[in-house]
Amino acid sequence: MVSAEIQADDAQLAKGLRRRHLNLIALGGVIGAGLFIGSGVVIGSAGPAAIVSFLIAGVITLLIMRMLAEMAVARPVVGSFYVYAREALGRRGGFVTGWMYWYFFVIVVAVEAVAGGRILHLWLPSVPLWALSLGLMLALTASNLVSARSFGEFEYWFSSVKVIAIVVFLAMGTLWITGLWPHSTPGLANLIDNGGFAPLGWGAVLAAVVPCVAFYTGAEIVTIAAAESDEPERAVSRAMKSIVFRIIGFYVGSILVVVAIQPWNTKSVSISPYASVLTVLGIPGVATIMNFIVLTAVLSCLNSALYTTSRMLFALTTSGDGPRFFTKLSRSGVPRRAILLGTAVSYASVAATYVWGDVVFNFLINSYGAVALFVYLIIAISQVILRRRTERTAPGTLKLKMWLFPWLSYATIALMATVILAMAFLPGTRSQFLMSGVTLLVILSAFEVVRRRRHVPVAAAPTLTSENDERLLSVDT
Repeated sequence: MVSAEIQADDAQLAKGLRRRHLNLIALGGVIGAGLFIGSGVVIGSAGPAAIVSFLIAGVITLLIMRMLAEMAVARPVVGSFYVYAREALGRRGGFVTGWMYWYFFVIVVAVEAVAGGRILHLWLPSVPLWALSLGLMLALTASNLVSARSFGEFEYWFSSVKVIAIVVFLAMGTLWITGLWPHSTPGLANLIDNGGFAPLGWGAVLAAVVPCVAFYTGAEIVTIAAAESDEPERAVSRAMKSIVFRIIGFYVGSILVVVAIQPWNTKSVSISPYASVLTVLGIPGVATIMNFIVLTAVLSCLNSALYTTSRMLFALTTSGDGPRFFTKLSRSGVPRRAILLGTAVSYASVAATYVWGDVVFNFLINSYGAVALFVYLIIAISQVILRRRTERTAPGTLKLKMWLFPWLSYATIALMATVILAMAFLPGTRSQFLMSGVTLLVILSAFEVVRRRRHVPVAAAPTLTSENDERLLSVDT
């Protein structure tokens, strides 16, 4: 084993990802089963005005990604926003950010594996659900263990299927709305004919922004993956300039098609909005088609989550915020131990789900529901601090800047804080907020334990930009 691995100090993550991989990683990371299935819940809670909910959430995501892109282009590093939070907010801020994000995607692996197993069970009813979920995890774990390029290729094709499916859906929907589809009912009357555009009130529309923001989570993965590309700065810059707009277009456009073709309060829309529209269009084999697309989306998210957990853990350990054991790299430049730890926790979560049922499954979902939003808020705060620091120390590195700084950055922070507070007060999201708060407290407690046992970082801290940064990071804040 020792001969097959090398210390991270002596090697770097392999540069196995190409520009096409990164473009599809950025795009595919946010197109999960939530879009194809979960969006029906948002439509049911906001009516046709769910379009506005997704648009607002998309704008928030766009702003967060622009802030992150500024930092990533100025200084592409393994660990991305974890490193930036560490430099901006001190060791505690970095520790909390990195481990929260790691935990989030570990649970995503478990959730997606269970979801994928349930879809496969429809086609393979004789095979136990646990075996199908386990098989999916083993297959994609094996692919991630080989190389970053292997992950990139799988994600490229998974994401391609999702993108093609959405583009075709948008094209067919447009033909129906414009009256060019056979036997269609053209127009946008369904947007106002069933109680108005916002039949449940604008309060419900704003409340729906909360789950919508969660649907967009994953776009930031490209800034982590960029560290394994030959041109990290250019890759991040190009991805962030174009991909986020496409993401908003895909989400907002597809929701518009759904509520324009089908009345928003149709039962089938709340269950599976895309399948509901395809049924109206007269597409044969709707159930099979949707199950295939949703399975592809699940596999894509599972693949991305496995990759993300390992790279974040690698960054944590190389900065002294995790056990040095996980800094080992394979000869192909892959942090295999970090991959296996993330999958081991996910295996345990899946096993517990099948032993104790939905109680465990619901607990897992609630415990990570707001975690990604906490991370997004920290990203925004870190950008403001580091932008001012960089303007003083290395202004030439600011090749991609946040729009209308600092006012739009402040507005983004306020928007994210509002979304998180809304989770605390809305009945449907309060349990997720509280359980995610427990997750945050556990991680903070872990930091205090580590800080008391080890006053000096085990590994070198990230490269700093000024003497002031060095002073900040040398103190446990």
